[in-house]
Amino acid sequence: MPKEWSSKQERQYEHIRESAREQGATEKRAKEMAARTVNKNRAQAGQTRTASRSSIQDKSPQQRGGQRSGRRGPKGPTRDQLYNEARQRNIKGRSKMTKGQLARALGKA
Repeated sequence: MPKEWSSKQERQYEHIRESAREQGATEKRAKEMAARTVNKNRAQAGQTRTASRSSIQDKSPQQRGGQRSGRRGPKGPTRDQLYNEARQRNIKGRSKMTKGQLARALGKA
């Protein structure tokens, strides 16, 4: 665990990791999920030097409660995440594209 994490964040990380393991996730996946959750909360609280727009503006992982997992509702990465990837790949016209158009341009649809 990074030095920047408080003891509360370390406890949260351990709780999420253990819960994911109990639900059948691999150790590697459980650690990743726990770290992403804690780091997103840190970004929303302004405790990081840099943070993506989707980390700051999106709901916290606790509020979301798995909305984007499972069968119902929006699936896959958010529009902002697709946009950031399109920017990295230098895809032209990306600012006017919808989520579906960005996914197709990136070959994810």
